Amino acid sequence: MSEERVEKWGIAHIYSSYNNTIVHMTDLTGAETIAISSGGVHVTADRYESSPFAAMKSANAVVEAARTKGFTGLHIRVRAVGGVGPRVPGPGAQAAIRALARGGFRIGRIDDVTPIPHDTTRKKGGKRGRRV
Repeated sequence: MSEERVEKWGIAHIYSSYNNTIVHMTDLTGAETIAISSGGVHVTADRYESSPFAAMKSANAVVEAARTKGFTGLHIRVRAVGGVGPRVPGPGAQAAIRALARGGFRIGRIDDVTPIPHDTTRKKGGKRGRRV
């Protein structure tokens, strides 16, 4: 007789900008937080908050917390800044996804949930743009 292992799924929300990377794991409804960590917690200098190393460290911290709570599978939602900001995820997104996959979880869906405006608000900088 083989023991049936009950699968427990969660959602890993990865927010990746050029300034920071935040890995936030919730249950399937998205209402209850299981674990959260950001790149700024794991590095000392501000310029390293968005680095792949900091993203990997924060993803590993979330993996440890999720494993102790009995989670076996993950859906991943990657989000960039979006809106009037860049729609491309920052440098830490790839490293965070890889760290979650190596954490021993079954990976379900990987979605891009970057907010894209249908008709946007006005970008900051004024009529003549940002003058450098």
